[in-house]
Amino acid sequence: MRIIGAYMLCKLNGTEKPEAKDIIKILDAIGAKPDEEKLKLFMSQVEGKDLAEVIAAGSKKLGAMPGGAVGGGAPGGGEGGEGEAKKEEKKEEEEDDVIDFSDEDSDEE
Repeated sequence: MRIIGAYMLCKLNGTEKPEAKDIIKILDAIGAKPDEEKLKLFMSQVEGKDLAEVIAAGSKKLGAMPGGAVGGGAPGGGEGGEGEAKKEEKKEEEEDDVIDFSDEDSDEE
């Protein structure tokens, strides 16, 4: 998500075609180091695309995802509940790191 945020900051700043070095410079300013593979993947996916089109395509994909609250059981009475929640949160963060901006729709074949 930091790579995406840095890319969008470049665009908001007026950089027509942000490059990997621009993103790295922004992330360095906040003390973050991007994963080189993820940065290369992201840059290849947005290359030659208009930011508005990328956002629209992403919004379309998000709209197709099931949403809403999921009912859960009663909160745990002991120490076990908190540790489980932290594991799930960590897993969700890892899954959010890579977002597919390609034009291909993997659901259609």
